[in-house]
Amino acid sequence: MHEIELKFQVPAGRRRAVEAAVAGRSPPPALRLQAAYVDTAGSALAQAAMALRVRREGGQWVQTLKGAGPDGMTRHEHNVPLPGRSAVPPAADPARHAATAVGERLQAVLAAAPDAALQVRYRTDIHRRRRVLRATGGSVELAFDAGRISADGRHLAVCELEIELVRGSPQAVLDAGRRWVARHGVWLDLRSKAERGELLARGEPMAPPRGARQATLTPRQSPEAARRAVLRACADQVLVNASQVADGHFAPEHLHQLRVGLRRLRAALALLPIESRPDPLAEAAATLFRRLGGARDADVLRAGLGTELQAARQAVGLDGAAWLPALPAAADPVAQVRDPMAQGFFLDLLAAGLEPPDGAAEGGPPLRRVIGARLADWHRALRADLEAFAQLDDVRRHRLRKRLKRLRYALEFSAGLFEPRPVRRHLKALRTLLDRLGALNDAVVALDAARASPQAATVADAGFTLGWLVARREALVAAALPACAAVADAPRFWKRG
Repeated sequence: MHEIELKFQVPAGRRRAVEAAVAGRSPPPALRLQAAYVDTAGSALAQAAMALRVRREGGQWVQTLKGAGPDGMTRHEHNVPLPGRSAVPPAADPARHAATAVGERLQAVLAAAPDAALQVRYRTDIHRRRRVLRATGGSVELAFDAGRISADGRHLAVCELEIELVRGSPQAVLDAGRRWVARHGVWLDLRSKAERGELLARGEPMAPPRGARQATLTPRQSPEAARRAVLRACADQVLVNASQVADGHFAPEHLHQLRVGLRRLRAALALLPIESRPDPLAEAAATLFRRLGGARDADVLRAGLGTELQAARQAVGLDGAAWLPALPAAADPVAQVRDPMAQGFFLDLLAAGLEPPDGAAEGGPPLRRVIGARLADWHRALRADLEAFAQLDDVRRHRLRKRLKRLRYALEFSAGLFEPRPVRRHLKALRTLLDRLGALNDAVVALDAARASPQAATVADAGFTLGWLVARREALVAAALPACAAVADAPRFWKRG
């Protein structure tokens, strides 16, 4: 079987209100759930996005195996009630899930593990209040969970809302989620208790940043099916990183990968558009991307250009710290990702990747023809600016960089539809150019901030910074010229077959 659910973190100030709203007017007693999660010493199950636990639900022990599904809402699950009412959890036994799809996947993971012996990695102790409600297109179960996760003397508080489909369409879960976001400010979190527990067991403060996951497209797919596949791949990168940012404990790379995911999403929506214009998903992605831009620019200025500028000062015998301009105050990334606008966008993104009801007809022209025509148009429109790159101003160069990124992501999405060798050559040329244009863009952002800074006329070292940034910009423009020519002349593989 499988479960369809979403998990939301509850802000501290809304805990009582959310618990009361879930409990209703005549709440039954909260159910205590005590679980032991097992894995190999090398965390083979966690690496395969699986979780195996034994949990006491009231007086009944149940062994549960879960595995990731095709999207952020679906998980494969198999439950086995166990005999006995002992206070000590029974030992987990993978054989209890034999002859199920998720059980066979578990056996394959254990067979490939260097050490397949299972051990308790962490425990959970949760008090749950739940209630079933009617929703648009079906019914859902609300579950308010409060308690903690424990591992090796370390503890992590849990206060979250789960919305699980009981009957009907997955849209019922999404619609219910929108209402709870609007009323209580809860925020979507794709990290399960198992994922958070595994991090706690390893003593790691946060999940690693999630990079891009490529969708697999085939020539037989309809444009609609290809769009859903690409959107699910984009959602994986966007939502996993957004969950960590919203948590408040994140690294600059989480923010960077979130913005990369938003840009890839916008490229996917342009590559495989829907009929309606403008596309609300694209507009929401662009809005969130802009709101998160200031924090990313500040990170680059401090950790990237600042280090190189300091090295340049030392190389000419100057002492002291280099002067850096202050960028405009950046919006708080945590607040931006938790904002109801962003949360509604995340739920809409999940909805866009859902498969249609069984029997829904899909058609249209061949996928390779649709995508090939789009790639041809985009490349043709770029050639004039590539050939005149040295004469472009900073605004047009930045616009060219954005269009090149869109082309790169589109090629990555559709690589499986065309001959691999020319695709690889074209992508190599694009990536080389984009690396150089990224460095150029960072220098231009810093230079614009330096010129606009009121301190530029009063700080003694400002002249060195301005001169260095101007020289760096011109050197990067020159370095980009051969890469521009390589992209302009790259193989036009979309013309074949």
